[in-house]
Amino acid sequence: MKMIKPNTQENTLLVGFPSNGLVGTFAISYLIHSLKMRQIGEIEVPDLPSTLFVENGEILAPIRVYNKRNIFVIISDVPFNQYLAEGFAHAIHEFCRKNTIKKIIIVSGMETANKEKNAPKIFGLVTHSILENTLYKNQIPKFLDGSIFGTDASIISVFRKTKIPVLVLYAECHPFFPDPEASIVAIETLAKILDVKVDIQDIKNKIDKLRIQHRNLMEETIRTLQQQEKQGSTPQIYR
Repeated sequence: MKMIKPNTQENTLLVGFPSNGLVGTFAISYLIHSLKMRQIGEIEVPDLPSTLFVENGEILAPIRVYNKRNIFVIISDVPFNQYLAEGFAHAIHEFCRKNTIKKIIIVSGMETANKEKNAPKIFGLVTHSILENTLYKNQIPKFLDGSIFGTDASIISVFRKTKIPVLVLYAECHPFFPDPEASIVAIETLAKILDVKVDIQDIKNKIDKLRIQHRNLMEETIRTLQQQEKQGSTPQIYR
């Protein structure tokens, strides 16, 4: 009998965008830096206001695509309202279709009522049962109860109707301030799932600086999330 080895090099897409605690923004940005990923393109979302960023004299689009081997990344530096979130989700789907993406991992923050100073926990939510084993193998508790709105919900809504499975990693975080500690937990979990080595010492050394640097983005993200919550009439995710 001929044994067929599973394909461990299937194209995987990581997605990060401003959300609670800026967990996705921190985690995915750090992974891009740590793995020395190369920018290969940009994503356009209809009706997104013209915005550009300048970093070390280089002009950057707000939504960029990076790649290294079989790992692709889409990262947004701008938060989305409900209407733009739907356009973003469809743009991701089109990218997946063109690049033969086999699975997606989203990193996001989850507001927690836990006030204890323990290490943040991380939970997983999957759109297709094929990714249940990823949770089990990496000892990630399953997200069981709550409500989801905004960009997370838009992406999940699009892909649960397709054959491309999505895993959402929700790290417990502070909802109103940048939370690098929660991002560290997300980075470590991502590295374990992807089987890559990532040194997190650099982000640990810059925790206070990161909080200050990203204060304005956090304020803008909070305003966007509050607008989405009012429009959706659904509570924030609690655990």
